[in-house]
Amino acid sequence: MRALVHELTLLQERDGWLSKAELKALAKRLNLPLHRLESVSTFYTHFRRTPPKRVEVAVCRDLSCAMARGGEAAERLRAALSGRDDVEIREISCIGRCDRAPAAFVGHDVVSTTDTDEVVAIVDGRSVDPEVRSTPNWGEAEVYRDPADRYGALRAALGGDRSALSETLEASGLRGMGGAGFPTGKKWSLVAVEPATPKYVICNADESEPGTFKDREVLRDLSHLMIEGMALAAYCVGAERGWVFIRHEYEPERVALQAAIDAAYAAGALGKNIFGSDCSFELEVFVSPGGYILGEETALLECMEDRRGEPRNKPPFPGVEGLFNQPTLINNVETFAHATGILRHGVDWWRSLGESDHAGHKFISVSGDVERPGVVLIPMGATLGTLLERCGGMRDGQRLIAIAPGGASSNFLPPDQLDVAIDFGTLEAAGSMLGSGAAVFVGESNDLLEAGRGITRFFRNESCGKCVPCRVGTEKAVKMLEVAADVSDHQRRELEELHATLARTSICGLGQVALGPLLSILKNFPAASHQS
Repeated sequence: MRALVHELTLLQERDGWLSKAELKALAKRLNLPLHRLESVSTFYTHFRRTPPKRVEVAVCRDLSCAMARGGEAAERLRAALSGRDDVEIREISCIGRCDRAPAAFVGHDVVSTTDTDEVVAIVDGRSVDPEVRSTPNWGEAEVYRDPADRYGALRAALGGDRSALSETLEASGLRGMGGAGFPTGKKWSLVAVEPATPKYVICNADESEPGTFKDREVLRDLSHLMIEGMALAAYCVGAERGWVFIRHEYEPERVALQAAIDAAYAAGALGKNIFGSDCSFELEVFVSPGGYILGEETALLECMEDRRGEPRNKPPFPGVEGLFNQPTLINNVETFAHATGILRHGVDWWRSLGESDHAGHKFISVSGDVERPGVVLIPMGATLGTLLERCGGMRDGQRLIAIAPGGASSNFLPPDQLDVAIDFGTLEAAGSMLGSGAAVFVGESNDLLEAGRGITRFFRNESCGKCVPCRVGTEKAVKMLEVAADVSDHQRRELEELHATLARTSICGLGQVALGPLLSILKNFPAASHQS
């Protein structure tokens, strides 16, 4: 593995920023031209090129936090800390703490900005009561009731028919749970038949879409299932090395994950000759330097190869030419965890978990105007209404006005769609998508059009800038929306034309969906535009 991004991360952890002098010294030590370091360090949001203040308060500005009046809370915080030259308050994109909205980071501490006194106390170095968190009962997702039985699926698979693993997953119908929904077994089998070696396995734990935080909880509580899923995948495709690519904001989860990896090595489930077999698999963690675009698998690969995280043109796909141009299997955290359950208990078990004719279960991040935001494990086929009930209904008894069932990139549905079943096909038929597995419920206390504006700004902010349609189109859309409080029929038609252009010509999914949520609001909720 090349060293540049890792070395830049270590340098920033040490100094708090990347100075010109230190970059020159690092370039000399790595025997790289300085422009390479400049190019990479200026692309990623996590890297600072100016000295930080003593304390930085990084306030989330996106969908769930904005709905929770995060902007107003941030203003109160600025007033409370006014005149403090040692404190910097800045707004950043979603930090994956939508269940604590409105949320902010003070260092690695997660705080709610509604509690101004607590934030000021942390800034001043005073101790505050730690967050009390009990491990939830994940039901069937636990797979192993006794921790001593962990890695049973891996033990059973070693020495057996490797292709049987992908065939079992294909029979189960498991699809990727990160957003694209590609059949998991088919992806494993495609990489397995590639003749080139070495091959790699990567877990994409960089969920960065507003409203999405389910993988965070799986990483914290069920890391062993993900690790086992990766080891099973490695055995299936013939890989001996893998990485978990995790967003830098997930520091507590990284610590928990590393502890689980260390335990897996100690148990013989990772490393050389796993459980005495001829199979070896080395696993390590790669910390992302930041950016929503890195959730796109080829942008992730570019980052791991020490370049700017800009999506590649496809084909070739990663399964053929991925990391270092070698066949690479990429799935997300939840997909690997479910694969373990299926390979442990079988296809019939997986099918039995769903409702009606739907198979399996799904982790859903739930945020917005609900009584109890959080991660819910729900049967595939259960309705959006059931999901809302599991979270205690709408907060303060307010009326539901809209639902984004698959995260900030999904189209908004009206409240009469609460009876829609949660699954890939049913949500697509309803005009939206399962997406990243993040349901955001919007109540009457929120301005739906402003939510759409905020999502459009998010995609504008997170565009990598590589392709002109996405870079220019998202900026144009934001400027159009900022002209007036209303959206006229003429502007709506212009936005529809712009969306069609971005959908046809953008390199990756960011540009292809950037204007979709806003247009769904204008279509499904015409009153939201305030004009006919």
